[in-house]
Amino acid sequence: MLRRSKPKVWVEAYGCSASMADSEMISGLLKGAGYEIASKQSEGALNLIVTCSVKDTTEHRMVSRIKAMSKSGKPLVVAGCLPKADRAKVESLNSLASLLGPHSIEKAVDVVGSALAGGRLVALEDSVADKVNIPRVRLNPMVSIVEIASGCMSECTFCQTKIAKGWLRSYRIGDIMRQIKADINAGCKEVWLASTDNGCYGKDMGTDLVELLRACCSIEGDFKIRLGMMNPMYVPEMLNRMVDVFYENEKLFRFLHIPVESGSDRVLRKMKRGHTTKTFLDAVQAFRSKIPEMTISTDVIVGFPSETEDDFKETLDLVERAEPDIVNISRYSARPGTEAAKWKGMRVSSQVAKERSERLHVLAKKVAKKRNSLWQGWQGEIIIDEMGKVVQGRNYAYKPVVVLSSNLGKVSLGDRKRVQVYDFSNFSLKARIVI
Repeated sequence: MLRRSKPKVWVEAYGCSASMADSEMISGLLKGAGYEIASKQSEGALNLIVTCSVKDTTEHRMVSRIKAMSKSGKPLVVAGCLPKADRAKVESLNSLASLLGPHSIEKAVDVVGSALAGGRLVALEDSVADKVNIPRVRLNPMVSIVEIASGCMSECTFCQTKIAKGWLRSYRIGDIMRQIKADINAGCKEVWLASTDNGCYGKDMGTDLVELLRACCSIEGDFKIRLGMMNPMYVPEMLNRMVDVFYENEKLFRFLHIPVESGSDRVLRKMKRGHTTKTFLDAVQAFRSKIPEMTISTDVIVGFPSETEDDFKETLDLVERAEPDIVNISRYSARPGTEAAKWKGMRVSSQVAKERSERLHVLAKKVAKKRNSLWQGWQGEIIIDEMGKVVQGRNYAYKPVVVLSSNLGKVSLGDRKRVQVYDFSNFSLKARIVI
């Protein structure tokens, strides 16, 4: 008797690297159970969206997508952070949607099967299983996104992610190494280490991030590692060891994402960030003194409740002094369930926040262009990791390098090419291939 093939499922994902990794694992589990992953939404018999709830603007996009998917009449599964952080919001948009939490992805097959059969399953309780060594369908065949932990140890007054992802649970170094080895054997050239906060990795099991990085760098193969976001509060105790690991291991992209959030220590205390501006500056100085070309990315929230003009000027001053290559700027938005959402009398007007955001954008672009100008004339190797309207690779400092098409020749994802930088913008370097 012929076995009926299972229907196609459309999966789309939003948010951080960990959210993208979740979508890859959900797709992998569904494929393993006999479902096909649709290549366009119209082909899917069911829609599954992996959501993010970190900012107001992101949530508005999630709401818009959930509404659009609901109108299609197809069964809907809402996964990721939003249903866990604000279940009522999702159910107000579609009371029939099945829900899948960020720590319940091993229930994906059951949830999808139930939804397709006309039922509704809610799987929001946290699983005891680690999200590592799970089959996956990669969004980019060159990139292995490896989650090293779930949750965090911070109590930031503005953050809804903690509500969704809970307390820190680190995954074992051996399990993480197995995942990386398998992905390298499958042809990946970049490994992204992702979690809510990489800085506190291992604190719940007697190890730390430096030990994990050393272990990952010992794996044989032709690949590079990108370390994801780490909060500054955990850096001082391992700063010198961490700088040494980056300096000694060519497998690590010279890239650090360390969110400062504000240049005002008073505002940082209100945020309960656990670090000072000095913590951040000390880290930047330590890395840049040993590795001057280190790419440093940071995040800043503008218009946090009670932020004064003087507080904001301290942020501008910090950006001038630290010269981060990348500044991810967000205007503060109150997230339901967070401590800061209750501080209604301290709100900064949207007009003031907008004006401050624009001033910071101007400065951040100027600093980014200055940092990129240091690469003018540089010759070296890049890994091709994007091929769309333009061909782009990354150099050893994780700088995006757009390759001139006129002398490109035949090129494939994962290829290593020797290039020379001939121009730059505040976004990227421009290069031609050196024959």
